[in-house]
Amino acid sequence: MMDEKELKARKDLLDAIDWDMTPERAVETYLEWGTGWSRKGQAATVVGQESLYFVVYAWEEPAQATLVRRNSQGMDELAKIPVPKPMVREIVNREGRKPGVGVYALSDELKEWLKTRLGL
Repeated sequence: MMDEKELKARKDLLDAIDWDMTPERAVETYLEWGTGWSRKGQAATVVGQESLYFVVYAWEEPAQATLVRRNSQGMDELAKIPVPKPMVREIVNREGRKPGVGVYALSDELKEWLKTRLGL
C-alpha cells in the first residue's frame, strides 16, 4: 500500500486516475450484477479494462482517501492518503447516511484538495 509520497512519484498512476468515477458507476461498469439495464454502453467489454479512482470509507480512522483499481476481476487498494475529517463528514452528511457506514465518492472539494496535495 502506497502512501502520499510514494503515489506522488508514480506519474503513471496519477495520469490514469479517473476523477469522475464513483463506486456506484464502477460496479455498473465492471460487475455483471451491477444495474446492467442502466449501463447504456458503459459496461467493460475488453479484458484488461480498468479504472483507477478514489473512494472514502466512512469507517476509517484516521479519515483517508483510498485509491483503488477496479476491473471485472476485482478491486485492489493501491494507496491511502489522510484527508481532513470534516471533508469526510461533509460527504457522509451530503449522502444522508450514517457516519461509519458506507463507501463514498469524493466531493468536488476533496477532489481539488487531493489534486493539490498530489501536485496535479
